[in-house]
Amino acid sequence: MDYREVEGTREFVARLSHGEDWRAQIEDFARAEGIDAAFFVGLGAVQDAELWYYDQTEQEYFPEWFGEPLEVASCVGNVSLLEGEPFAHTHVTLSRADGSTVAGHLDSATVFAGELYVRTFEDSLERAHDETTDLDLWPL
Repeated sequence: MDYREVEGTREFVARLSHGEDWRAQIEDFARAEGIDAAFFVGLGAVQDAELWYYDQTEQEYFPEWFGEPLEVASCVGNVSLLEGEPFAHTHVTLSRADGSTVAGHLDSATVFAGELYVRTFEDSLERAHDETTDLDLWPL
């Protein structure tokens, strides 16, 4: 395991805008506030969502579209830089009316209602390509 100590500097609560994209709003917020390293949690509801599943054998993301209203039972993620721009690495668990769930890497979702808690880190984090996984990871 590679690691480093980080110190939290600022904390925010935010309400996401209805009809806008969930992840894009986090990235726009990070850009506006000059945030290049943070952790966030969220909850709410979306009108639709596209989740990605990373196939470890093929080392490729596969999208799955859900064109239905879903509750955001849990949303966790982090903000770091990817190619010099804020990237919100976001995972969600979404629930249907019958209680069944879908989960994965959130690429996009249309917000019905959403709330976030964001804690920024003093030092920046920038993703770099990792040969083993073929993912852009933190080079700690």
